Amino acid sequence: MASYPTPQPGFRPAQARPPMQQQMQHPGQPGQQPGPYPQQQQRPQNPMQPPMNRPGTPGIPQQGQQQQQQPGLPGQQFRPRPAATSPAGMPRPPLGLDPSGRRPSAAGPMPPSPSSQRPPMASPSFGSHPGQQHPPGSQPLQRPPPIGIQRAPSPMMRPTMVAQPGSPAHQRPYQSPQIQNRPPPSPFMGHGHQQGAPASPAMNPMGFNATPNGYGSNQSQPPTPKMQNQPPQHQQHQQFQQNQQFQQNQQQPPPPHQQQQQQPQHQQQHHQQQQMAPPNAQGGLIPGPPTPTPQAGGAGTHKPKRMYPTGINSYTEPAPSYDAIPNPGFVPAAGPGPAPPAPGLQPMAQPQFFVPGEKQGVPAPGYQQGHQPLPGQQSQPNVNQLAHQMGGMNVSNGSFGGPGVPQLSTVALMGSAPRILDLDLPPPPINLPANASITQSPHANCDPSYKRSTLNAIPATSQLLSKSRLPFGLVITPYRSVKEGDEPVPVVSDSIIARCRRCRTYINPYVKFVEGGQRWKCNMCYTLNEVPSSFDYDSQTQQPVDRWQRKELNHAVVEYIAPTEYMVRPPQPLVYMILIDVSYPAIQCGMVATAATTILESLDRIPNDEGRTKIGIITVDSSIHFYNLNTASGEPQMLVVSDLEEPYLPQPEDLLCNLSECRPTLETLLNRLHDMFKDTQNVGNALGPALQSAYKLISPIGGKILCLQSSLPNLEGGALKVREDPKLLGTSKESTLLQSGSSFYKNFAVDCSKSQVCVDMFLFGSQYSDVATLSCLPRFTGGSTFFYPAFTAAKSEDALKFAHELAEFLSQRIALEAVMRVRASKGLRMSAFYGNFFVRSTDLLSLPNVPRDQSYSIEISFDENLNIPVVCFQTALLHTSSSGERRIRVLTLAVPVTTSLSELYMSADQVAIATLLSCKAVERGMNSKLDDARDALTNKCVDILGVYKTHMTASSSGATPNLQICDNLKLLPLLTLGMLKHVALRGGSQIPSDLRSYAMHLLSTLPSQCLIPFLHPRFYSLHNMPENCGTIGTDGIQMPQTMNLSSERLERGGLFMLEDGQNIFLWVGRDAVPQLCMDLFGVPNYESIRGGKTTLPTLDSDFNQRVNLIVGKTREMRRSSYYPQLYVIKEDGDAALRLWFLSHLIEDRAEPIMSYYQYLGHLKDRVNSGSF
Repeated sequence: MASYPTPQPGFRPAQARPPMQQQMQHPGQPGQQPGPYPQQQQRPQNPMQPPMNRPGTPGIPQQGQQQQQQPGLPGQQFRPRPAATSPAGMPRPPLGLDPSGRRPSAAGPMPPSPSSQRPPMASPSFGSHPGQQHPPGSQPLQRPPPIGIQRAPSPMMRPTMVAQPGSPAHQRPYQSPQIQNRPPPSPFMGHGHQQGAPASPAMNPMGFNATPNGYGSNQSQPPTPKMQNQPPQHQQHQQFQQNQQFQQNQQQPPPPHQQQQQQPQHQQQHHQQQQMAPPNAQGGLIPGPPTPTPQAGGAGTHKPKRMYPTGINSYTEPAPSYDAIPNPGFVPAAGPGPAPPAPGLQPMAQPQFFVPGEKQGVPAPGYQQGHQPLPGQQSQPNVNQLAHQMGGMNVSNGSFGGPGVPQLSTVALMGSAPRILDLDLPPPPINLPANASITQSPHANCDPSYKRSTLNAIPATSQLLSKSRLPFGLVITPYRSVKEGDEPVPVVSDSIIARCRRCRTYINPYVKFVEGGQRWKCNMCYTLNEVPSSFDYDSQTQQPVDRWQRKELNHAVVEYIAPTEYMVRPPQPLVYMILIDVSYPAIQCGMVATAATTILESLDRIPNDEGRTKIGIITVDSSIHFYNLNTASGEPQMLVVSDLEEPYLPQPEDLLCNLSECRPTLETLLNRLHDMFKDTQNVGNALGPALQSAYKLISPIGGKILCLQSSLPNLEGGALKVREDPKLLGTSKESTLLQSGSSFYKNFAVDCSKSQVCVDMFLFGSQYSDVATLSCLPRFTGGSTFFYPAFTAAKSEDALKFAHELAEFLSQRIALEAVMRVRASKGLRMSAFYGNFFVRSTDLLSLPNVPRDQSYSIEISFDENLNIPVVCFQTALLHTSSSGERRIRVLTLAVPVTTSLSELYMSADQVAIATLLSCKAVERGMNSKLDDARDALTNKCVDILGVYKTHMTASSSGATPNLQICDNLKLLPLLTLGMLKHVALRGGSQIPSDLRSYAMHLLSTLPSQCLIPFLHPRFYSLHNMPENCGTIGTDGIQMPQTMNLSSERLERGGLFMLEDGQNIFLWVGRDAVPQLCMDLFGVPNYESIRGGKTTLPTLDSDFNQRVNLIVGKTREMRRSSYYPQLYVIKEDGDAALRLWFLSHLIEDRAEPIMSYYQYLGHLKDRVNSGSF
């Protein structure tokens, strides 16, 4: 029988230092220390009993266990040296500590302090010596856990006594960085995966192999001592059972008493956990209970040799812990569960995940990731953390894939009708990274009505863009009209304009302030710039202002009042030089009378805020007629110039007068204008010399020339011939009719652009007007073209349309003498421009006038690959307002960068793509052939569908029975078919060149809001519309639901409306009931309805009033100055009108173009036979 050692005089009981005990109490239960079993926690502590060594700890072999083991094998115990014990058999102190609990110095062990000597203890301690045996029939006593003691810091060891990692009661002591960063072992490891000693704290830092206590509340218990006489071959089997029991306990909720303890102390303990600091270098470790005094006279305190398992020294240090990286959206779990992110992955800011039953962003009470579950809630693997870790491997720079962001959705195109309601949806969202903008303003990014991109995620490389086959460009409407309910553009009125000194970018919400706000970093070229000294000071109120409230830092669309350095000359006044054709065709069609009346009635609407607006009148036939409006008598004086070769200006100082000063004389002239030429027989039209005279008159100032022409110019410079040849229509040479027939007008337009003179054309005529040639003037001077084929003022509908559009045009508040430049982040450049302007340099557009709601399309290409997370496009429009102020309108658009092809497709804007493709098709149709333009549209559609099939669907190779595309591009084939069937690009020999040229002009200048209905008209059923349609509701007049453009929707007795922004058609079925005819048209039956161009009568019937309200809203619901005319189409009426109406039903077959489903089949065959 082994002898039991007696306590040494230097031994101190466990409660010798109460202040330190209270400071380092276990955070789970106040005043109670945890043990491996419940009975240990309830057993009172004997103050006279020394702490016992636990079997299973390093250096303490258990009974029945072999003493000699090969180093590095599982179950290896550390062998103490003989000199490590005292003569009485007392165990040596813990590693690296002297008997007083302090680390020995380099000089040697510190002698025991006399004050630390204690009288001998009465009760013996078991298991304190390696060779010591327990008495027969007795159980080995367990040593209570030490209070606040830790072993020396080791890069491979954690303290054995810690609370459940990740629980609210866990108070993490100081650990080395390697231990903090080391991932916990997998909770699903089998018994064959354990490589270290089961009782080794170095290989078991989480207490993973501890025997569960019945509910798994403390999974970081000390290693469980093995039972006596346990055969060694059962060690692995017992380890496997413990792992299985641990996994089962993970699914059990904690007991009620632990829940009650965790709830009150959760916030306090979590706060203490964050504020605990490591021990200082002087104090060493936290003092705790003393250890037995070593043998006197020994060779000093002896450190045993640690024998770690094989391969432990080759452990690679992981990446820095996420605890040290501020990332509020990610809380790593400290306990068993999913492993932390792999080394090398960058932590990404992810939004918080949704917690069922709780508000977004507010965690559930008492629950955080990595802590204990709520009462009654089962513990389960942390799926949120796994999602965060998998999200870290995303290549999209965090732009996509977060909660609330729509994922890529693939739809089948064939077999179902297109969902045309999606044409009115907003573009795909722009998902910028967190904190991309320096302010949280909802207006920090540009509104799509001002500027929109074809891709709301920019490819990082040109190779990815080429692979996707998607067009890359911008659609800009810088001077969009502001309707009721729209927010006006904010104006910066303090004349402080902060611009980058290198790339001249204007400060915007996406710059970064550095050096305490003294400098800002440009978001285009990343140059540091000084913040203006008065940027935070209001010179008007003489008070400091909040920088973060400045308009340019909160709004993507903003206007600056330009200082004098942005002016070459004083801001020009608004100048109108109206040039009217008074030849015989113009008088006969009533254009002159209608124009004179409209101008007279619009004088009050012409912008003249400061009284600086000037106006002049020139009439032309075979001579040029000038009018002196500055006479003392108040009567206008006509001055006739018949020399057309070298026209001159008689009395030039009196031909252009101030509107306010000469208004009585001007009104007299307008009232007499029709009577002055009503008997003319002159058919000559000297438009060229008249334009030159008008240019000489206003070129020193700049302004607008309004040309109202009813006949083809036929005299002197600019004379044109009839080029219309029916034999060329529908052939490859038809494109020659769409080009300018004279270089005079293009050269004249260039001269006008240099002098800030804009030319607008209003073309009338029942014969050939050569719109292709005369539209060159607006195209290169930033003007507009209006065309009225077969105009006659005898029809009130024609006169009303012309009068409305001319009055709206005269009353527009336009921009004058403007230049526009588009800047982009480094690596991108503007490569092609489409619209009405003149390109002065590589990226500077000259715009003598900027009309309201005119669109410009720009194609973008790569100079180099992008290595930035966000790309910015900034459009700056320097102009003079109608009120005479020099202003700068800045539009900033920020778009994320991606390297994922799926995100590229998911961000594509089908409306912007259709707008850009229409401009490119018009350009190619005029310069090359119409067949080439049509083929280019179909080829682009095939390329997009083919790449998506190859790379985005499961059927990457081989033929497929259907066409697939992402949901946000599902209407692109329909819009492409609408372009192919549009009068601007449709094949055939029945389309006059004037109509085609005018349609091309509209395709290249209409904003997206008006262009999409022009390509895909809106189709409504009126005879069976709901009762609320056509009534005034909370959102205005309620419109019926749009239908697909197919003749299958037509009914024999129905009433249908179709509109494309330029015309409105009312289709009346032949079986329409008399009551419908009486309520709507006021006629007794169908036969009494008059078809053709008409005006809907106003009756007392409810149905008539509702239809009139729908027609009225259709004419004014879009941002445009065009006035759609109304046509009534009878099913058995005029064949030409009937075919015109049916040509808008683009889903039907119309020779020689296929129907929508036939076109999809053609695209499918092309996709299946091609390689992408």
